Parts: sequence; structure tokens; C-alpha cells
Amino acid sequence: MTAGRRGGVRRCRGRAGALLAGLIVAGLGLAGCGAPAQQYIVAGCERGDLEGHSVARAWDEELLSLIRQVVPAPGVHARNLFHLSAGMWDAWAAYDQAATGYVVTEKHRADDVTAAREAAISYAAYRILDWRYATVADLGTAREQLDSVMASLCYRTDYTTTEGDDPAALGNRIGAAILEHGKTDGSLEDQRYADMAYQPMNPPLEVAEPGTSMIDADRWQPLSLAKQIAQNGLPVPGKVQTFIGHQWGHVTAFALPETENGVPIDPGPPPRLADPATSPELKRQVNDVLRKSAELDATDGVTIDIGPGAAGDNALGTNDGDGHDVNPATGERYEPDVVLRGDFSRVLAEFWADGPQSETPPGHWNLFANQVSDAPGFEHRIGGTGPVLDRLEWDVKLYFALNGAVHDAAIAAWGLKAYYESARPISLVRYLAGRGQASDPSLSSYDPAGILLEPGLVEVITPESSAPGQRHAGLADHVGEIAVRSWLGSPEDPKTQTSGVGWVRALDWVPYQRPTFVTPAFAGYVSGHSTFSRAAAEVLTAITGSEFFPGGLATHTVTAGSLLHEDGPTQDVTLQWATYDDAADQAGISRLYGGIHIEADDLEGRTIGSTCGLEAWALAQRYYAGTIGG
Repeated sequence: MTAGRRGGVRRCRGRAGALLAGLIVAGLGLAGCGAPAQQYIVAGCERGDLEGHSVARAWDEELLSLIRQVVPAPGVHARNLFHLSAGMWDAWAAYDQAATGYVVTEKHRADDVTAAREAAISYAAYRILDWRYATVADLGTAREQLDSVMASLCYRTDYTTTEGDDPAALGNRIGAAILEHGKTDGSLEDQRYADMAYQPMNPPLEVAEPGTSMIDADRWQPLSLAKQIAQNGLPVPGKVQTFIGHQWGHVTAFALPETENGVPIDPGPPPRLADPATSPELKRQVNDVLRKSAELDATDGVTIDIGPGAAGDNALGTNDGDGHDVNPATGERYEPDVVLRGDFSRVLAEFWADGPQSETPPGHWNLFANQVSDAPGFEHRIGGTGPVLDRLEWDVKLYFALNGAVHDAAIAAWGLKAYYESARPISLVRYLAGRGQASDPSLSSYDPAGILLEPGLVEVITPESSAPGQRHAGLADHVGEIAVRSWLGSPEDPKTQTSGVGWVRALDWVPYQRPTFVTPAFAGYVSGHSTFSRAAAEVLTAITGSEFFPGGLATHTVTAGSLLHEDGPTQDVTLQWATYDDAADQAGISRLYGGIHIEADDLEGRTIGSTCGLEAWALAQRYYAGTIGG
């Protein structure tokens, strides 16, 4: 899309280029007039206001757009979001005599402080993102896209000096300092974030073949797929997964302490098959995943109320909530939102999965934050009190705290993933079923190390149950084996067909995911979605001064027939959340419906995420006030 055609963007001496869709959709019109005569300003360029948005918002939107174009790596993207935010914070703080910078602590004065901050922020952002996406991520169009934003802001990209006191030179210094910091932060950026020293204990699980073989059933097992395609539709080289972010627990955090073992927060191990005390609980949680898979069927006619009056308001680390009595903004009760359970569960799994065109969970919460900032009538007051801030100050402070929290959430979650290396549901279901059933010694296929039987969900295939017309009729060749009632797997044409739910051989079980993805390429415990989401929710609660979304309600509608894994939902489904915590909890439990986490992964992730968010918020406030180190 060319400049001057949408969003009110004008060319600056033919150099404006195309603004990214993310900027246009956000309404960041950049046309207008008047720019100071500085060396770093494009001569003759006219730039107007941002229609209520800030330069910091423009760069946040730009990074989200870049994230959508590369293979998802949540830790990497959380780090990039934080480093961009830290660079923008340092540029803003340089012109505030009280605030303390994160990496660069210089202090400057300017006749036009806002203009100086905008220039310093933009040059820092440009240098950071150009390196991270045009070079490290090797995104061919990244520089062109970044150049377009700079041109639309009337800044020269060839102004590269780091010498002097002008805002552009300051921004270039900040960008260079952030990038230098990243060379030694433990991310292995110089190896494109790949921990080549790690080798999994278990051989790959051949998804297309029945069953699995595991040396240690409590440890992560890579998947072998005919073709790997990431959640955002980009191809992944090779057929066997490699553990993404195995080293991430050792990355330099924002507010979390540095540790030798790479585990800054350790709640203890997940339930394990090898532990007699927790093995029954792990098997129960495996059955819970299967039970949720069995609910992915809109044809069963079951309806549920998913409105905030019936769902949400959980205590931390639980699913014990029964909703909110009233909307505090209106004083009225929340209206019921009754939908088919099978539609809701599929929508839940796919909306939070951050699939195609995804900005991954850390970016997803940046979208939430931006929507909150744009809400009609929302006052940009830190903690809900004090003076109303201009959008630049609000956005810079918001991103610094929010992305510090999600950056730390990635470190905490992936530190545990690498330390405990817990197995995913696809491995557990197939392994346990391969051993047999552990519930009834009088039945065939008994093995204390097997899966738990549950009538209507997990059963032994018998001659009677597999007779013509009976529930296991399609599994008559597998008498004595274990059958599970669950989603039937990807249909031939997901755009027009729905698989539904039925009885499948447990050795062939797959989660509610696309066949080129199946399960993320890293261990389960703890859930990144749960950790990221609760960390972000804590910051949004704190910085807005309310646990509730503006107006007491946030919504997102998924239209009928728009699902990706199969056709659906059968009707429009509107997800609703009263509080940030409600949204975060829903993000966490969605991964159980998607079949890629067990309950322990989710609930512990929520608790850890809360700690990450609270610690990040407490530290961010000290940077705001300039009391860091004091």
C-alpha cells in the first residue's frame, strides 16, 4: 500500500514509501506540516500529528507488524519488545531530570522537549529494529518497512552519527547501547538464538505413526512431522523439532534475579509418572485434556454461558471463579452470553493460540494495552491517580513496564521448561495408552503404569464395544487396546469440513492443532501463555489503577466459519472479559482445549506470571521516579 493513498500519509520528497498495515489500521495518519530545520530532518518534508497517537505507539505497532512476519519465538519477541521499550524509555528519560534511564542515563535539555524526545525515540527504535529484523531475523523487507516509518516521520535514515547532543545522535547512541547490551545477555543472539549444545533425551515422536517410544516419559519429546509450518504459516526447516529457547532462563532479566541454574522462580517440579506421590494426579490431568478435547463438538447441542456474570473472577492459580456480580462501570449485572460449548471451546483454543498473522502472546498483550489506551473516556493517569499524562509519556511508561514484565515472564517460563523438560500431552497420552489401562486389574490391558479408564472418555476396546453399530465399531481391529473420545483430527478440507468428536485409537491421538504444527517445539511446564498473560494483566491492573477493563468489559467477536483448524464456529462467538485477570486466565486454559498443556502447566504459569508482573511494575516505578539504585 503506497503512501498518500491511505491513513493520510504524504510523500516526503518521494521517500515516504508504504506504511505498514499495522500503522494504518491503528489510524496513525502522518500527514501535515511543519518540521524543525535540523540536520536529521528530511528537507522539505511535511509531517503532521499522529491523530492522538504517539511516536512510541507508532514504533510499537511497527514491531508488532515485524513479529507477524517471522517464525514465532515468544522469548525472542518478548526480548525485542522490551529492548525497544527500554530504548524508547531511555530517550524519553534523557529529557526528564528525575527519571533514570535503563541502559543510557544521559541527561539533556531542549527548547522543544517533545520534538527532541520523538526524534531520539525514533532513531533508537530504528537502529534496534533494523538490526534485530533486517539482520538477525533476516527479514528481507524489514529495512524497507522501517525506512518508510522514518520517512513518514521526516527523519533521515542516513543520519548515523553518535557524536553530539542533538536528539538523533542521542537516539543512535541509545540504539547502539541496547544492541551492545544484547550481545552478552545470554540470548545467544550471535547464534540466531539457537542452543546447539542441547540434545533431547527422548527420540522423536513420529506423529503420523501410532504410539510412541520414550526413554523417560517425564521428559520432553520432539515431534517428527512430514512438514513443519509455524503457527503464523511460515515453513520451518527440517522435519524434527528443535527446542526453541532452551537457554532462555539465563537471559538477563528486567526485575528478576540472576540465577546459576537459569530458574529465577521455582515452584517445584510438575507431577511426574515416576513419582508415586504425583503420578495419579498427572494421569488425572491427562484425562482432563482428553475431556476438553471431547467438548470440541458444536453438534452435541450443549450450551454454556460465557459472559462475565457466569465466568471469571478466579483466585490466583485456580479456576474457582463463578463470575462477577455487576459491572462496576455501569452498576448493572452482566448480560448472559449463551453459546454452543463446542463453538466456544474451539474459538477459545484458536483465538489465544496466536496463529497466522500472530504477534505471539507478548505482542498480543501489547494489542490489549493499546486498545485500553484508546478506550473512549480513558484517562491516562499512572495508577489511576495523579495528573493526566500526554500520550507519549503514557505510552513510553506503559511499554517499559509491560514489556519488562513479559520479557521476565519468558525468562521465568523457559527457565522452567529447560530445567524440568516436562512432556507434552501428545506424548503422555500415547505413552500411557501404549502401556495399557491402570484402573481395573480384571480387564484386559492392565498395567499400573497405564492410562486411567473413565467411562465415556477412556475405555478398553472389547469385542462387544467394537461390534457393528457400537461405539467402537470403527476400531474393531484393535480389540484390547485403549480408545479415547476426542476431536477426530484435522479434516481433509478444514475450510469447509469439521471433524467433530468421536472414538479414536489412543495411540493415534492428536491435539486440536493443525497437522503441520501439532505441538510447540519446547517443553510444557510451565505454560508460556499463562505466564505472559498474567504478568501483563498485573501491569495493566497496576498502571490503570483498576482490575477491570475500561467500561468494565472488553470483547472480541469471532465470526462464523472463520476458524483455521476446521470449519466453524457455527455462529458468531463473542469472547468477553471483565478484568485483565479474566482474560489472562482464559488465555491459560485455552491451551488445555488446544491439547498442548496440562493443568499444572497452566496454573503454575499463572502464579509465576503474577510475580513477574508485580516485580516488573515495582521496578518500573523506581525508574519513573529516578530512585533506582538509591
